[in-house]
Amino acid sequence: MVDRPSILLPLRVLEGDSIPEGVPELLANAHVVLLGYHVVPDQTATEQARDQFGDQATRRLDDFTAILEHAGATVESQLVFTHDGQTTIDRVVGEHDCLAVLVANATRPVESILVGVRGVAGVDRFVRLVSGLFATIDVNVTLYHVAGADETDADVQTLLDGIATRLSDEGISPDAIDVQISRGGTPREMIVDASDTYDAIVMGESDPSVATFLFGMTADQVAKQFLGPVFVIQHGELDDTEETETE
Repeated sequence: MVDRPSILLPLRVLEGDSIPEGVPELLANAHVVLLGYHVVPDQTATEQARDQFGDQATRRLDDFTAILEHAGATVESQLVFTHDGQTTIDRVVGEHDCLAVLVANATRPVESILVGVRGVAGVDRFVRLVSGLFATIDVNVTLYHVAGADETDADVQTLLDGIATRLSDEGISPDAIDVQISRGGTPREMIVDASDTYDAIVMGESDPSVATFLFGMTADQVAKQFLGPVFVIQHGELDDTEETETE
């Protein structure tokens, strides 16, 4: 049996975030690290915010946990009051060795996913995520690569065929796996353009901070334009930057 992949689901628990429609079912085979966080102003102590809002935030986090568990996921929840949401997300990813962060947009029942492959870096994590989530589900997987000027189609085909073989070894039906190679434009632009007919995206992030994706321009270019859920694979090791926060 394929191990459940650990997925970080961050929610601004006191700012109206909720679990969108279709996301619990999407995560049914995952181990969800559910991060409920609240960013407080620099001049406010995190302990003070927890004393004031902790019970309310905990109740919401418990409700979200129940929704995910009902769909089939295993859940590990954590509540954090922090001065820096980006740093908190990065830290929790490292502490729990999460394969990916989910940008949780609403989705219909998942029938097809687009996997944006950048190169050989992080392939193990891509295989573990896709097979762990979808090996027992009837879903079509497209391995998609935007080739650079120094890459031949044959080299890229070899890369994608190798990933397809590994996925089939982990339980994804070979008949459900397709490969596509594109040229021209940036990978983010091309992924957005190619994503129209897909229900979810899996992609890597070159920046060492996953939170850059969540809060920065990449989120605008992919998650907002695509409008569906995006799994962001974490590739690099995070640094040991500490911050003052309460959990």
